[in-house]
Amino acid sequence: MDAVALAVFVNRVNAVCDQMGAVLRRAAFSPNIRDRLDFSCAIFDPDGALCAQAAHIPVHLGSMAYAMADIVETRDWAPGDIVLLNDPFRGGTHLPDVTVVMPVFHGNALAGFVANRAHHSDIGSQSPGSLPLSDRLEDEGVLIPPMLAGTGGRLDEERLAPVTRRMNQPELVAADFAAQVAANRAGIDQLTELVDAMGVSAWQQALAEVNAYAERLGRSALREIPDGRYEFTDTMDDDGFGAEDLAIKVAVECAGGDIRVDLAGTAGQVRGNINCPLSVTAAAVFYVFRCLMPSQTPGAAGAFRCIELQAPHGSLVHARSPAAVAAGNVETSSRIVDAVMGALARAVPERMAAASQGTMNNLAMGSRAGHRWDYYETLGGGMGASIRGPGLDAVHSHMTNTLNTPVEVVEMSWPLRIRRYGLRPESGGAGQHPGGRGVIREYEFLAPAEVSLISERRRHGPWGLNGGAAGLCGENRFNGRPLPGKTRLRAAPGDVLRLETPGGGGWGAQGGA
Repeated sequence: MDAVALAVFVNRVNAVCDQMGAVLRRAAFSPNIRDRLDFSCAIFDPDGALCAQAAHIPVHLGSMAYAMADIVETRDWAPGDIVLLNDPFRGGTHLPDVTVVMPVFHGNALAGFVANRAHHSDIGSQSPGSLPLSDRLEDEGVLIPPMLAGTGGRLDEERLAPVTRRMNQPELVAADFAAQVAANRAGIDQLTELVDAMGVSAWQQALAEVNAYAERLGRSALREIPDGRYEFTDTMDDDGFGAEDLAIKVAVECAGGDIRVDLAGTAGQVRGNINCPLSVTAAAVFYVFRCLMPSQTPGAAGAFRCIELQAPHGSLVHARSPAAVAAGNVETSSRIVDAVMGALARAVPERMAAASQGTMNNLAMGSRAGHRWDYYETLGGGMGASIRGPGLDAVHSHMTNTLNTPVEVVEMSWPLRIRRYGLRPESGGAGQHPGGRGVIREYEFLAPAEVSLISERRRHGPWGLNGGAAGLCGENRFNGRPLPGKTRLRAAPGDVLRLETPGGGGWGAQGGA
């Protein structure tokens, strides 16, 4: 396959992923998927190696890339099979992220797989919003090991019933599962057309060439990092159950384009739910190095073949089952990114930015009495500044790529009123290039609610680079009273919750040339 044909093929399979995402967005019922776009779509080869992905959620895609091979080995596949899973220790991330996998066949030959992962704000947790302040995996929701949920391209209601009947809103969850299947079927239709036109041998050869091309580009880019060992330690605030100042320690060894990332010395796993499955840690590490590769690098497994990851089993970044992990996917993954970037800043300082907000500011709420409802969202904050200029204001950064929930959608969908939503003044770290500003968002409750709040960077602000100052720590307040970063509470009508998200770190000494 020549360079032009390869480029056309890469763009064509990427477009299939984009189309899958468009179908999922249009078909989904829940605002978390439909409006926040908390989902990801990808294509894999017959062995489960990543071949193409849309520009969706890095933590989803990286973890699927790391774990998909184990998923596809769980069964003998037939056309139209639908496998559902969310088990964090068997290819998932945390329980709200449900993955739907379906095979692509050419005649009797398995040509590959399509998959999508979507975050469900109702996954049967004891707490509304399904992101509780938990210390047991079983309290985080319904655990779904890889299960055959349908055949012939259709979900089987009887097979799904034991899962959906444990949800707070089973009809809504089932409808979103159906939307995920519809997205995969759209991908299968387009890929079947492509494979039929190419022939299965040419198709499989093209997939192999995509991964080989991605590996060449990846190695070439990472070869520009000077050989050496670069270390950095960052800190998690706490686990919500008394453990504080938990170290994420990273050593990056670079040798001629081969990268070894070792997280030895990182804190051990904790009681609270900030523990990470290894697949989530891999997603965070892969993401940072992907940012150093050329934009035309295919989002394929080959790009990461030169990266070796080591993480001590039983640690915060490689937790043992059945550790609580709900926030590892959202909070600890963000800190792993900060730590890897901090290490690389010592190798290629001109290519690294200061720390961004380093948290997703997770807010989950709802009611189990009377009118049942579940709400979940993450909030943007400041992005770190760099040699190129100031950090962006009020954005989701790094491991998340969602939108905010629009004020209109919040007020139409749930008994809430948004009293304020705007930039947080002077929250970015000072410097030659200042860090981006965080946001202020105030929620007034119009009905009783149970609330879970899991946030980071409330005690340790996002660090600056090259003399730049740290960004402001985030703050949480309930009726004007300060709240810890991780807490749960009950709200009554008229109560007000205010979140002020962290700013990004600054770059360069203020007044520098």
